Amino acid sequence: MSDAIFLVGFMGSGKSTIGRRLADRLSLPFADLDDDIEAADGRPIGDIFSTDGEAAFRDAEHAALSARVRRGEALVLALGGGAFTFSRNRELLLSAGTSVWLDCPFETALRRVGGFSHRPLAKEPVQFRALFEKRIPDYSLADVRIPILSDNLDEAVQAIVEAVR
Repeated sequence: MSDAIFLVGFMGSGKSTIGRRLADRLSLPFADLDDDIEAADGRPIGDIFSTDGEAAFRDAEHAALSARVRRGEALVLALGGGAFTFSRNRELLLSAGTSVWLDCPFETALRRVGGFSHRPLAKEPVQFRALFEKRIPDYSLADVRIPILSDNLDEAVQAIVEAVR
């Protein structure tokens, strides 16, 4: 088993931003699963979604996560917002490290990602909220829950460090 920390949560919860800061704090490498998917496929996530569909994207996501887990690296890995909602992905992570849910309020997530065109699932606020609410039960299955109460990165990083010690 590695000392991997898997950050899960909704779009805009801070997985990548907090993940980089956490990795620095713990002297671990940082990786973003979306970057792995884009590197493997040679296209941006939005292009994969629009051209191949969500199912093909989810298969690519699972393959990228499987590759990371097989390596057994000690690292901080930010998962895409939907990755942890699939049981096959959660099962991969069970003995591979600690899953940490960045539990961010909906309004904060919407503020953070609302203006980005590269977020294919964030284009319609009503559907975005429905997706947010649908995913909460899956996120709650993470090993650790960290409430994201502000935009203070150091506060979130400290809470994670304390929780995973």
